[in-house]
Order: sequence, then C-alpha cells, then structure tokens
Amino acid sequence: MNKNNIKKIKVISLFSGCGGADLGIKGGFTYLNTRYSCNPVEIVHASDINFKAVGTYNLNFENKAIVEDVNNLCFQKGDANVIIGGFPCQSFSTINPTKVPERRDNQLFWQMANIVDKVKPEVFIAENVKGFYRLSNGKYFELARNEFVKIGYNVSHKLLDASDYGVPQRRERLFIVGIREDLRKSYHFPQPIFLSRWNENLKTPLKAVIDSLIPPDDKYYFSRRAVEGVKRAKPNMKRALAQNLSSPCLTITSHLAKVSLNSRDPVLLVDPEKELYRRFTPREAARIQSFPDNFNFSGSEADAYRQIGNAVPPVVMWHVFRALSNQVFINR
Repeated sequence: MNKNNIKKIKVISLFSGCGGADLGIKGGFTYLNTRYSCNPVEIVHASDINFKAVGTYNLNFENKAIVEDVNNLCFQKGDANVIIGGFPCQSFSTINPTKVPERRDNQLFWQMANIVDKVKPEVFIAENVKGFYRLSNGKYFELARNEFVKIGYNVSHKLLDASDYGVPQRRERLFIVGIREDLRKSYHFPQPIFLSRWNENLKTPLKAVIDSLIPPDDKYYFSRRAVEGVKRAKPNMKRALAQNLSSPCLTITSHLAKVSLNSRDPVLLVDPEKELYRRFTPREAARIQSFPDNFNFSGSEADAYRQIGNAVPPVVMWHVFRALSNQVFINR
C-alpha cells in the first residue's frame, strides 16, 4: 500500500473490548517474526461498556477509548470512513446454554446498524461467532444482513478460520463487510495464506507460541482430583482435550480462568506418565489470539483471560482490513 496515494482513514470502533480489532486495523505490530505494517488509520472513537477492557485498551493505544453504553453514543454523518464492531455474541454462542437470542436487547447489531445509518461511512466491518450465522437457520444473521442492505450497503459475509491466516488457532468467526451502495463495489475477502485447509501441518503450530510445557507457576496445573474426575467420567463425557503442539490449537474462550478438564476447552498435557495437565497462561492465550508480546493487559488474570477470549485476533483483522483498504480506499 502506497501511503502517498491514500488519505487518512477515520475509524469508529464500537464494542472495542481490549482492542484486538483496533490493533489489526492500525497495524504496526510484529507477531511471530512477521511485521504487519501500519495502515493510514485514525481511530476517532473507541468505546466499550466494560471498564476493565477499556483499561487494557488505554494501556496500549495513543487514542483513548471511553466506557459507554452503545445506546448513549451520538454521531453525525461523515464522522468516519469506517465503522468496526464485534458486537457482543454471548446470546448467539453455540456453547452458551442460557442464551436468549430472541430478546431484541440481545441483538446489538441493531445498534450498530443505527450508527452506520447515521454516519454513512464508506464501509463497515462486523464480527461475530459462527452461531450468529447458523442459529435458528440463520434467522438472526438474515435480520442483520437485511437491515444493513436496507440502509444502503452492499453486504458480503464469510466464515473465516484464523488458522488460515497464520494464527495458531482453529477459530471460525463470521465477518460481515458492507460497502456503501453509491461506491458500486463489492468486497472480496482475503485469500488464505494456507490454501490447503486439510493439511494442518502447513499451518502455524501451537508450539510456535509455547516457550515451555513447564508453566511458570504451579497454579496453572490441574489438580489430581480434576484428573481423576475425568478418568471416572462416562466415555461420552471424557474431555481432557490435550492439544497437539504440532497443529493449531482449538478455539480459546473467555472463561479460560475457569477452564475445566470436563469441557471442550483446550489444555496442555505436560507429562503423560504423571498425568499432568495444565491450562494456558494469559500470555500464551494472548499469543494464541495473535497479540504481540508487547500488548499488555490490565486487571486480574481472570480479567485478562476474558478480554483475550472475547477479542478479534489482530492478525485476522489486519488481513480483512488490508484487503478492504486496497479495494475501496486506494486512489479514492
């Protein structure tokens, strides 16, 4: 991208969390010895309702986020060229047994669409869990897509797997990209770095981000009682999903602080003979999500796990935005 051919791109960041998507949009970071170059972006607004996530955001960005409910935000037409938002997804998650997606106050895409309609940016990028796309035969996804079309956007969508873009994690998320109709363009998602989706050996392995199987603190080990509990469980309940270090990791979630061996959560097997299992450290979890090591987290370890698990992997967002910028903003 030639910076001389492009104006500063103004971005409004909604549901910013700790800033994974924003880091990807801005670029200028190094991850696993690869440099993700800067984009000519100015984040003119970032906000989230979670003050702990905002605390982390403000540790890492020159532009500061604010703690605010999306319903209280006020913008005008022309305030930004791009609006991004990973609207909260708990009500659509396939692993949330208490989800109530039919409640309109759980459908935060309405709020994002309302802001997009007021600002009329050239483009928007929304991200959500796979369940949002598939739940109730796609009912909620269609509601969102139709609303964005109604307010004047050509909408493209795709399930992207983070492991296809150099991230050591099999993490499928739905990306929805809209380009304003008057621009007469459609978005084309970036091609995977790894074209063979069936050959895991070609992808970035988990061992690339695990310095040592031996944790820095014994607190990361699972207790003997937890291990014995898994062994006594019924065959169809046994989990203890020890990860293959030579392949990408399973999806990490926001509840890593309370990860269980009797769940679908990925864990590490330190010693097969001694049956020593452990959970990931916060830094390992951040690396699995493609955060660089100089990205810092505020609050407790539980806070960090929650922020990391809810984040958009910066490397994936970088690829999504770089493709978008090349298609829409070059020589505009």
